[in-house]
Amino acid sequence: MALPRDYTGQACSLARALEVVGERWTLLVVRDAFFGVRRFGDFADHLGIPRAVLTDRLASLTAQDVMARVPGTGRRSEYELTAKGVSLWPVVRGLMSWGDDHYGEKGPRRVFLHAPDGATVDPGGRCEGCGADVPPADVVVAPGPGLPPASPDDDPVTAALATAHRLLTPLRAG
Repeated sequence: MALPRDYTGQACSLARALEVVGERWTLLVVRDAFFGVRRFGDFADHLGIPRAVLTDRLASLTAQDVMARVPGTGRRSEYELTAKGVSLWPVVRGLMSWGDDHYGEKGPRRVFLHAPDGATVDPGGRCEGCGADVPPADVVVAPGPGLPPASPDDDPVTAALATAHRLLTPLRAG
């Protein structure tokens, strides 16, 4: 029996947020969208997520206006974060930082830099160089010391993420 998607009886904003982004895979889809993944197949290949589950998560995220389906190259649609989705960046970044702090034995897998000056962006979203609050579009994601070495078996998204690029910029894997 599948678990229900709602938290009946919980009059709490956290419960409501979990109804939208708390299912398995959902925050990883959102994370990949920040990294620039836009194509269904790229999400599926990078995450190793069953296609039916990915279809459900993308439908839910678009129904909740966290992501939007937009025209892509050719006849295919792509997905991008909406303003509502982009506002999840502090949550995604905070969870990644927490994971790095408690489970990143070799350091963070990804580091975040302020595009204009190249300084590190701290877990709270401030540039350690100029002190500015850094919006996601001005963040460069780069490989960190905890990122495993590249492998010829890496999917195209993993391979593309081995180089630095701005968040929210479409990542063209392959």
